[in-house]
Order: sequence, then C-alpha cells, then structure tokens
Amino acid sequence: MKSAYIIFLRQLLLFSAILGSIVLISRFLLPGTFFSPALPFLFVFFIATTLLSFYYLLQSTQKRFIKFVNTFLLTILVKLFLYAGVMMAYAFSNRSDAIPFMLGFFILYLFYTIFESASIIKYTQPSKPDNKVD
Repeated sequence: MKSAYIIFLRQLLLFSAILGSIVLISRFLLPGTFFSPALPFLFVFFIATTLLSFYYLLQSTQKRFIKFVNTFLLTILVKLFLYAGVMMAYAFSNRSDAIPFMLGFFILYLFYTIFESASIIKYTQPSKPDNKVD
C-alpha cells in the first residue's frame, strides 16, 4: 500500500505540474480578468484534498468491498461540502473575484476528480492474467 501511495503522489505532482504549466501559458495568452489571484493556492488545496482522500480510499481497499464503497461515498460527500464551503466563503469575502475564482475552481475540480477516479479505479481493478499463446 505504501508504494501505491508514493506512486500516486508522484503521478499527482506530475499531473499538477502539467496543469500548472498550462495555466501559466494561458495567463500569457488570455486577459488577466479570467484568472483569480487565488489560483496557485487552489492547486495546493486540490493536491492536499486529493492526497488525503486517496489515502483513505487506499486504506479501505484492504478491507471488505462494502467498506471501500462506504468510504468512497463518504469521501465524495465530505469533499462536496468542503468544496462548497470554500467556494461560498471566498465568493462572499471577495465578490469582485468570485466569477474567475469559481471558474478556476470548477475546472480544477473536474481535472482532479477525473484523475483521482481513474487512479483509484486502476488500483482496485483485479489484475488480468496474460493471454499469451505459446
């Protein structure tokens, strides 16, 4: 389990670096009004929440399948409330930056959710035997 978590951490950091590079290049090509000044902090936030939820999901795969399903659904629910709380708190405290923040938040949410889901599915898939013909 420890090596799977380390592998995921490396993949997540590489994925984040690629996303960050795309955002950095986009900042030079698009007007600055499309980007929130909080965007770099959103990367840190999403990396932390993704690592934490993957850790709990990885631990639950060692137990019964129903325990994994319950943990998976619970992490989705907790992240949903956490994300909604962060978006509302930021939008109320910085009304002028609310739209770019929410747009960036939503895009990062989609990318990190797809990445995490693909990773946990890949890890929980049973390994298939090779169908080699001798």
